[in-house]
Amino acid sequence: MPKDNHSLTNEFILTGFKCNPELKPILFVVFFAIYLITMVGNLGLVALIYMEHRLHTPMYIFLGNLALMDSCCSSAITPKVLKDFFSEDRMISLKECMAQFYFLCFAETADCFLLAAMAYDRYVAICSPLQYHTRMSKKLCIQLTAGAYIAGNLHSMIHVGFLFRLTFCGSHQINHFFCDVLPLYRLSCVDPFINELMILIFSGSIQIFTVTTVLISYLYIIFTIFKMKSKEGSSKALSTCASHFLSVSIYYGSILFMYVRPSTVKEDKNDIPVAVFYTLIIPLLNPFIYSLRNKEVINVMKNIMKRKSPNIWK
Repeated sequence: MPKDNHSLTNEFILTGFKCNPELKPILFVVFFAIYLITMVGNLGLVALIYMEHRLHTPMYIFLGNLALMDSCCSSAITPKVLKDFFSEDRMISLKECMAQFYFLCFAETADCFLLAAMAYDRYVAICSPLQYHTRMSKKLCIQLTAGAYIAGNLHSMIHVGFLFRLTFCGSHQINHFFCDVLPLYRLSCVDPFINELMILIFSGSIQIFTVTTVLISYLYIIFTIFKMKSKEGSSKALSTCASHFLSVSIYYGSILFMYVRPSTVKEDKNDIPVAVFYTLIIPLLNPFIYSLRNKEVINVMKNIMKRKSPNIWK
């Protein structure tokens, strides 16, 4: 039967994770633990940076906003996933779909620009330390952070806006655990070519710009580190940058795989594992990668704990 003869629908069913019913309680516990650790880690980091005056520097301001966006990303997805593990009705309306994708796209786009800003900040700190306070001023830091939020908002609004040109008919099952736009395109009665083109243009441009910024910054950092005479200073800088670059590489790699590749709309068996990675695992890992390896953050945490419970630290 042609699609045009099918009844239109504004409600969908998220198929979620296709597994044995016996595994659902285990998966629920795993995902709940991931969500809990993610929220405690990221929001705890935001609170720590906000409360501690000596962490009010560009690097930690970017880090705090990155943690806030990771919390937003996880909260846009995980609560619905947890509910669907034990819900017979896994329906989601088109408006809820749009809202879920809006917040996810907003957070992910802001993350890209914040990671680029962090890479530039490290480039100035390591390659031009004497000019750091003039080149990375408080005003520039605020502008870069605000720019990341504005870009995230505009990018998500563009894709959500283009969803209004589509109508949906036939099957109303979304083969995913959240309402991503790519599975929606597969259910559209209207040719989603323009929507896919917008994803390739805007997402591709954002990825190229931010990835190029990160790569150039870290190339300059690596060259500067190798020129350092102090082995202790070079090893410290290299260790910090290596962990940051690892997180950036994993994040950008998964985003590029999902949204900036040929035949984006075509379903791929790796879509769900990759989506789990960039929506749930990376927000979980970021507080550990960027904070627990940072001695200054650890020292601030120890000082706060000493003030709260001085007898324990005697």
